[in-house]
Amino acid sequence: MAALRSSGLITCLATGLLMCSAAAAAAQPRPAVLELFTSEGCSSCPPAEAYIGELAQRSDVLALSFHVDYWDSLGWRDRFALETAVERQRIYSRSLGRSSVYTPEVVIDGRSDYVGTDRSGIAGALAANRAGVPVAISLSGGDVLVELAAQDRLTRSDVVLIAYLAKALSPIGRGENAGRTLQEFNVVRAVRTLGRWEGRAVSFRAQLSSLPRDATDVAVLVQPLGQGPIIGVASRRLESITAVQ
Repeated sequence: MAALRSSGLITCLATGLLMCSAAAAAAQPRPAVLELFTSEGCSSCPPAEAYIGELAQRSDVLALSFHVDYWDSLGWRDRFALETAVERQRIYSRSLGRSSVYTPEVVIDGRSDYVGTDRSGIAGALAANRAGVPVAISLSGGDVLVELAAQDRLTRSDVVLIAYLAKALSPIGRGENAGRTLQEFNVVRAVRTLGRWEGRAVSFRAQLSSLPRDATDVAVLVQPLGQGPIIGVASRRLESITAVQ
């Protein structure tokens, strides 16, 4: 009988440990995701980009700069502008109840937005504790490998790969910032949906050679369908992409 009790106790302890491990895996602390929508043709954007440079140094923040193209008509074509950045901002504008898009705009975790120079408001939003689903990124055989473990009661989500350039200097020849040399940080160079995650263990691959040559880092966002609030994030530095092209 004592042996049975001991066996039962061990089983209960093991089950409890497994449950605790599962709970911890399902709610790991994660960085805040800050998305700046900006343009080299916008005179109000350089101060916001400088702030992004500060935030990019923090381990508890993933700061990304999405360059839009709707300021290009003012005389300067932003070399980093992406149509996908404009579409991403428009979806946020609708979901957050905004009447139009603007720069510089900061969206945090897909949940709230701020003028990019509103340091007080942004700092307050970043102060909250965050938990997220675990995401692993590794480099394997010339590929970026993304892995997600199984989780219960999960919203169907897109797994989005973002390639970005950590730092850039851009001399501006025309437009509102003519004559300035802009320092830019974590500039998004490509956005790609790898697939959907429905709570089962899953992995995705993207060839390094398919990413922009100037990308230095990648991030993965797990975001409910329709670009809902972000529930998972990971990032990592890349090795040389040009070496595998």
